[in-house]
Amino acid sequence: MTAAPTLTTERLTLRPHLMADFPPYAAVMTSERAVYMGGPYSATEAWGWFASDVAQWDLLGHGGLAVIETATGKTVGQVSVIQPPDYPEPELGWIAFAGHEGKGYITEAASRLRDHAWSGIGVGSLVSYIDSRNDRSIAVARRLGAIEDPEAPRTDYADLVYRHPAPETLQ
Repeated sequence: MTAAPTLTTERLTLRPHLMADFPPYAAVMTSERAVYMGGPYSATEAWGWFASDVAQWDLLGHGGLAVIETATGKTVGQVSVIQPPDYPEPELGWIAFAGHEGKGYITEAASRLRDHAWSGIGVGSLVSYIDSRNDRSIAVARRLGAIEDPEAPRTDYADLVYRHPAPETLQ
């Protein structure tokens, strides 16, 4: 399929995951912060999610990328375009790793991956499934220009669905 790309922004490098990215990913997924993503998960379950995000590049042509602060080399989060078998549409998702929230990294990285999803991957639609209590993720979705779509199919009906408009609709 499609090899995981390396993408850049003014401050960030989005690159394929390395094993060194798993500990901070697992730290989020095994903590109370994962309550908005169906967790907290066990370390084994976190590994399953991480491995899925990595493997989807080879299997489906999209997946997760580590978000690196270019100036320091620090891994600050993950952004992804994923579509596991139970997801009705491709999802643009994001995770800020501990200590890196509130700096605009995730919005910047998600914007770059969203643009790549439309032009480089060629998705036909793109949504974000967000727990209705997750105000920070809802704010990111809105900053990205996504609009709540109450009619969209979803696997968890407690989630909100934010639809990312296709680039041609933004002209």
